[in-house]
Amino acid sequence: MLVSFSKLLAMTALFCQVENVDRAMHHLRVKRGWVWNQFFVLEEYTGLEPLYVGKLHSDMDRGDGSIRYILSGEGAGTMFTIDDNTGDIHAIQRLDREEKAQYVLRAQAVQRQTGMPLEPESEFIVKIQDINDNEPQFLDGPYRASVPEMSMTGTSVLQLTATDADDPTYGNSARVVYSIMQGQPYFSVEPKTGIIRVSLPNMDREAKEHYELIIQAKDMGGQLGGLAGTTTVNITLTDVNDNPPRFPQKLYQMSVPESAPVGSIVGRVRAKDLDVGINAEMRYTIIDGDGRDTFDINTDPTNQVGIITIKKPLDFESKKSYTLKIEGANTHVDSRFLNKGPFSDVTIVHISVEDVDEPPKFDSSSYYVEVAEDVEIGTVFQIVSAKDPDISNNSVRYSIDRSSDREKYFYIDLTSGALMPARPLDREEISWHNITVLAVEMTNPSQFGTVSVMVKVLDVNDNPPELAKYYEAFVCENTKAGQLIQTVTAVDLDDPLAGQHFYYSLAPEAANNPNFTLRDNQDNTAFVLTRRGGFSQQEQSIYYLPILISDGDQPMQSSTSTLTIRVCSCDADGNVMSCTAEPYTLPVSLSRGALIAILACIFVLLVMILLILSLRNYKKKPYLTDEEENVHENIVRYDDEGGGEEDTEAFDIAAMWNPREAQLSKIRQDMVPEIESLSRYVPQTCMRESNVHSYVLSKLYEADTDLCAPPYDSLQTYAYEGEGSVADSLSSLQSVSTNNDHDYDYLSEWGPRFKKLADLYGVSEANDVLW
Repeated sequence: MLVSFSKLLAMTALFCQVENVDRAMHHLRVKRGWVWNQFFVLEEYTGLEPLYVGKLHSDMDRGDGSIRYILSGEGAGTMFTIDDNTGDIHAIQRLDREEKAQYVLRAQAVQRQTGMPLEPESEFIVKIQDINDNEPQFLDGPYRASVPEMSMTGTSVLQLTATDADDPTYGNSARVVYSIMQGQPYFSVEPKTGIIRVSLPNMDREAKEHYELIIQAKDMGGQLGGLAGTTTVNITLTDVNDNPPRFPQKLYQMSVPESAPVGSIVGRVRAKDLDVGINAEMRYTIIDGDGRDTFDINTDPTNQVGIITIKKPLDFESKKSYTLKIEGANTHVDSRFLNKGPFSDVTIVHISVEDVDEPPKFDSSSYYVEVAEDVEIGTVFQIVSAKDPDISNNSVRYSIDRSSDREKYFYIDLTSGALMPARPLDREEISWHNITVLAVEMTNPSQFGTVSVMVKVLDVNDNPPELAKYYEAFVCENTKAGQLIQTVTAVDLDDPLAGQHFYYSLAPEAANNPNFTLRDNQDNTAFVLTRRGGFSQQEQSIYYLPILISDGDQPMQSSTSTLTIRVCSCDADGNVMSCTAEPYTLPVSLSRGALIAILACIFVLLVMILLILSLRNYKKKPYLTDEEENVHENIVRYDDEGGGEEDTEAFDIAAMWNPREAQLSKIRQDMVPEIESLSRYVPQTCMRESNVHSYVLSKLYEADTDLCAPPYDSLQTYAYEGEGSVADSLSSLQSVSTNNDHDYDYLSEWGPRFKKLADLYGVSEANDVLW
């Protein structure tokens, strides 16, 4: 029987009762010789001797050592041992209830010599009794919590829970009480629940944001001798919108150059708000001022700054300054704090526009011009205008960007901006011209403006219609009269508004053609029909039929095209079999001797032409006398010299203004220019234009296109030297005919322009006297 030492007598009595019951029921089960019970052992035993747990005893044990007790199960042999003679059980290791609260063991009594069990194996439990050996612990600490600022007293912040490993069912070892060691008077903790609450009202985040609390948990109900554990709680006050925004300045001064493009940033303003996050979000607006339409303001969500930008182009000459009234307001307002004032503020921004040297500006952003393709060279078709927008209003000069007009179709007047064609326009070649005109300041060429001029070349009926392709028809020898042999169509490079309409007819020289006739179908096509039958290759194998084609536009244009018709042999179905042309043979009467005579005549004519040309070149060579050939100096020789003050007929400026009148003026008989003036190459249509620009442009265009014209723009030949000049003749051509010294005293009388020359020759004469 297994007994506890402290309850040995009671258990003995119990053992006897159980034995009597077993004897009464021996007919039902095997007789038991012992009774098992639970054993209780205190944890954390620190004595030197093994801790006695209990005793195992069987009624069959006579004390003679014939019975051996065996212990098995959890901890048997390691934690617990049994004396196999007496059955005493001891704990040999330190027991910890927090590690294992009970052990399940099995006991058995066997014959020592045979090892045969005397009793069936039975199970018993050893429970470890708890002592207060564990302090409360905050397993999740340290803790972090937050609570809105300005919270009311009693607002719950956080609930803490401390864990005690001791047995909560045994005594007060696991009964925990909470208290606050640090963090008063701002916060408090409920002793039983561990809930932390706000204990001070109107705590301001802007004054103090972070708080550190130390909370204690003590077991034994907080009594003296209980074990305690602590933890740290960090509490942060979260922001509420309890502070209105305020601008640090009531007036801001800003400046921006007038050349700043639309969208450029002028400056920034910021209303300070002590709040953070969503409570500090701002919205800036321009609520008043004369710059509301010129400037705009946007809010930068990153740093809550108001960015002022340009909404419309600025012009210093029109307006030099602007004033803006800007409001900054919170976007999220807490109604609980409306008593702290309006959550918005207002400031004034004064913006000064700085003057910059601006490029010239055209009076239009672009120009569209329609010009007829037959416009004369030099005719003004558009005047562009630009001016310097600055106060100085500098002069402007115009030019064409040649990258937009590489073929130089147009010319622009330097000062007036008058656009005119510099060469003939052809719509069929280029129907649109997109040129760029530059306007440059005279004082600062780096400042220039540009404008696009779109020139549409209007169509003029200047191209005659022609056959759409080269036609070569055939006619069968057995063709009958009225047979269709070819349908012809025409094309015209012009594009009239009313559409193309062509008229067909035979040329006047073929109006009475006996072989073929032409029928206009009135749909821009025509039929070529035979007028007779019975064609023969032997008689004539090829016919040429001239067709006159005219258009219906004004001025009417027409052209004559030739249709080649071959006579061919055909089968019965009209299919061509052969169209052999008759070979060309020389007439029998033209002999070889006649051919030689013709070639000889041609050769004689060529020789005579070459002789005449050589004689003309010989006459043009200047005659040099022996005396002139002996000149051993580098002399630039002039065949003739210009006139003096009295020579008013050598060059007449009227020719530039009225070329036709200049042609009818008096021609000097004593002047025979070697090369005629370029005006003879200018067409009469341009000569009639009483405009210097058109005249010069016409001459320039003719000089560029005429390969036979001299390689220079103009040439004026002076045939004699004028009379009445104060300087007389300045020519040195006759200076080699005399060896007399010249007197240059008169040079000093000609004024300051000849002073340097007079000094040079005067020094030379003085030196001669001294020597």
